[in-house]
Amino acid sequence: MEGRVSVVETTGISPSRRKQRMTLAAVALGVVMVSLDGTVVHIANPTIARDLGSSMTGLQWVTNGYLLALAVTLIVGGKLGDRFGRRRLFVIGVAGFALASLGCGLSPSTPALITFRVLQGLAGAFLVPNTLAILRSTFPSSELNRAIGMWGAASAFAAAAGPIVGGLLVEYLSWQAIFVLNVPIGLAAAALAVRWAGESHAPGADRFDIVGAAVLAGALFVLVWALTSAPGRGWQHWAAGVAAALVLLAGFVIRQRRCSAPIVPLSLFRSRALSVGVVLLVTGNVALYGVLFSIGLYMQNVHGYTPLETGVRLLPLMAMFMVGSPLGGRLTGRLGSRWPLALGMALLAASFLGLVGLSADSPYGRQWPWLVLLGLGMGMVVVAGTDAVVGTAPVQHSGVAGGLQTTANQLGGVLGTTVFGMVIATIVARTLPAELHGAGVPDAVTEQVLTRMGQAEQGIAPLGAQLDDLAVAAITGATQRAFMSGMHTVMWIGAGIALLSALLALLIPGRRREAGSRPATAG
Repeated sequence: MEGRVSVVETTGISPSRRKQRMTLAAVALGVVMVSLDGTVVHIANPTIARDLGSSMTGLQWVTNGYLLALAVTLIVGGKLGDRFGRRRLFVIGVAGFALASLGCGLSPSTPALITFRVLQGLAGAFLVPNTLAILRSTFPSSELNRAIGMWGAASAFAAAAGPIVGGLLVEYLSWQAIFVLNVPIGLAAAALAVRWAGESHAPGADRFDIVGAAVLAGALFVLVWALTSAPGRGWQHWAAGVAAALVLLAGFVIRQRRCSAPIVPLSLFRSRALSVGVVLLVTGNVALYGVLFSIGLYMQNVHGYTPLETGVRLLPLMAMFMVGSPLGGRLTGRLGSRWPLALGMALLAASFLGLVGLSADSPYGRQWPWLVLLGLGMGMVVVAGTDAVVGTAPVQHSGVAGGLQTTANQLGGVLGTTVFGMVIATIVARTLPAELHGAGVPDAVTEQVLTRMGQAEQGIAPLGAQLDDLAVAAITGATQRAFMSGMHTVMWIGAGIALLSALLALLIPGRRREAGSRPATAG
């Protein structure tokens, strides 16, 4: 008709292409919030500990409360998205995340902060798995790898910005500002999703296995609780907790076999790429979160860097994460996920082995090369592992696959923070008395120092009043040596895990798309 000009003629972008781009922008902002909160807190940890009087265990739960709530409910969030609509659950998750973030910023105590972090995690469980399901229903198979690569790059960008943004906000405003920042981001993500993202459901997803969901959540919670509380309650408590978690996981598998509408169809794990991909996402995130937790304490408490200085020094890691994500997407598109995963894990192992060589007074020139390798390897692992899990799952189970993918990421983060923190705390408690004795610290002073072991576990010398300069130097040196001993131990553990993971990646079939890849039917 005369006088009518099409969208393509005026903008050069077709309506379907514009919808794809704006939908990608909406889900990218969603994962930016979640990823930002996964890294920015590591910069704020020492400041939070000082302001709220947090112990080492309290600091771990500021991170773990968030990651654990995500890990135990992500599959539920993906399943609910399949049933009630992926866009709807995404918008609910974004709004809940923003409100919980505001609660974090207003928290007057460590328990209050942990509570709102848990609420953040629950909201994130609605948000994150449905981002991948939305992409799967929006993009054709020929463009899905590119979309996942951009999704991973957005997550990597947030991780890269986290230390810098966190350092600026903590140093010039307050630690509370790192959480309040999520409010405007959440508003933008929700508005874009409501305007542009199409709604989609999974056929036949009208039933929900509540019992299975409860058993799975209980198993994951018991596992992480046992690991986190082991140093204070003893290794018998740890062994009992792990055994209980394994029993619950076995019960979950039995339930899924017998249930007519399982929350996680076990047939998904017939795909070798999906099964191995889930395992490697767990181990890769053990590495990333474990290092961020350890390095954050090392830089601020041992080296004395400010939050902003720490953020700047972590920039090579995060910048290479941004490079590794799209690189991993391109390599995966050409080679499948096997070789990018194996190469990424090998780079992680090399990074860990390099970090073993750090000492309390190592200059930054000996730190950043290993952070570069870590960021590059992790970016490749996240994107290739995501493609192995989400890209090989049947379209009707894309919400569940997204939940599996993100559960693996967050469970790895919980285990990394928990296990690395636990090992460091255990080694410090074991070695500090001998270090103090070797430094010539009097027994009476040593007893006073050991009553403040929570500070030493974080690399902070527990200094009391009326100590002369020699005593201060002796206690500081002993504390730093004990902390570095723990840090070296976790790096050796990380290197072993990464090397085994690189070998495991070779089990993935060389080429993949094991499932149909037509976009899901909208509506």
